[in-house]
Amino acid sequence: MDFLTTWLLAAPRQDAWDVLQDVLGWPRWWRGMESASELDPGDERRVGSRYRVRWRARVPYAVEFEFEVAEVVEPLRMSGRASGGLTGTGRWRLFEQDGVTAVLYDWQVRPGPAWMRVAAPLAGGALRRNHDWVMRQGGEGLARELGAELLACG
Repeated sequence: MDFLTTWLLAAPRQDAWDVLQDVLGWPRWWRGMESASELDPGDERRVGSRYRVRWRARVPYAVEFEFEVAEVVEPLRMSGRASGGLTGTGRWRLFEQDGVTAVLYDWQVRPGPAWMRVAAPLAGGALRRNHDWVMRQGGEGLARELGAELLACG
């Protein structure tokens, strides 16, 4: 499944970057994220860092996976690879103009467990709504964390 989410925030890009790059802090402000733990800190830019994250949203099933950071270009973009409960790639991109920051998240994943891969085509709409709910919670939580207004989420 391929997802593209955009958050528009009335906040500086560097401030949004600082919060987003702190994966261990996400459970504090991102509703739906149950836990985050660091498995490897990676290099000085966090390339090679690995995290185990656990999400729970509207569907009665928690998804846990590992994410390894492959690229960091502060404060423009960061990307990596997921494995486990979800397998694929994710990429954050941040743009700023006139005091508004656009945060784009491109998430191209497939279910990891065989039973989820079989069920995914039948539950595609529910999975997309679940993802959209999680991302809305992220946009709203990031805005709260920054003390900024969420101008759009989609």
